[in-house]
Amino acid sequence: MPIVTLTTDFGEKDHYVGAVKGAIYNELHDIKIVDISHSISPFHITEAAYIIQNAYRSFPPGSIHIIGIDSELSPENRHIAVELDQHYFICANNGIISMLASEIKPEKIVEINIHDRIETNFPVLDVFVKVACHIARGGTLEVIGKTVEEVKQLVGIKPVVNTEENQIIGNVIYIDNYGNVVCNISKTLFEKVGKGRNFKITARTASFNKVYTNYSDAINFDIPQERREEDGKKLALWNSSQYLELAIYKSNPKSVGSASTLFGLEYWDTVTVNFS
Repeated sequence: MPIVTLTTDFGEKDHYVGAVKGAIYNELHDIKIVDISHSISPFHITEAAYIIQNAYRSFPPGSIHIIGIDSELSPENRHIAVELDQHYFICANNGIISMLASEIKPEKIVEINIHDRIETNFPVLDVFVKVACHIARGGTLEVIGKTVEEVKQLVGIKPVVNTEENQIIGNVIYIDNYGNVVCNISKTLFEKVGKGRNFKITARTASFNKVYTNYSDAINFDIPQERREEDGKKLALWNSSQYLELAIYKSNPKSVGSASTLFGLEYWDTVTVNFS
């Protein structure tokens, strides 16, 4: 029996997550359910896409991922089921899949059409659960929807390279629990445009001319601890997802501060890389 994962903006206080899990178990007693996150900022499609993009690959092929973000059905927000990279995704066609599919073409996309058989105002609980359990039993996507060729694109999600190819203009797409700021500039794009040249990364008042691989690489451990620059040390690095991340070494947003608070950076703020 495959794994079903849940990613939502429901939070932990209300009954929604428990109800969804109960509905799944009511249909399939021996299914495995894994929570990816229920703390997505409300209706934050880009944040959800980033988290799912970096989590789903750790699950075995055939896993089924229910995404409960901005999922209310409307003429402009249809429901889809997608087979992508040997995984299944069930969500609204609101642009989330376009980020997951930026480098991998979906094998199959269907627009879910079982709504006339289900009375609901909570589609994640009723529609998405039915589809997930159908797939888990070995059912095909064609039974629950009609094939479509394209998914809605997230507009403006990609960084911009100028015509002279000496500048990348990106944006903040995620702020993690430590207040570290993740940009939509990938290591692949950075190296392709940079071609080994010197660079300066600028984000508001903060600037960087070196990108590390690990947080601790920014610390000189040859210097005695009492003389090291550790607390408050700012750094840029390629995070585990190979995106440019701006950070404060051992930051804590509630005490010493973080990259987001100390640099004054919020979602979608500009991060610029200039090469010379």
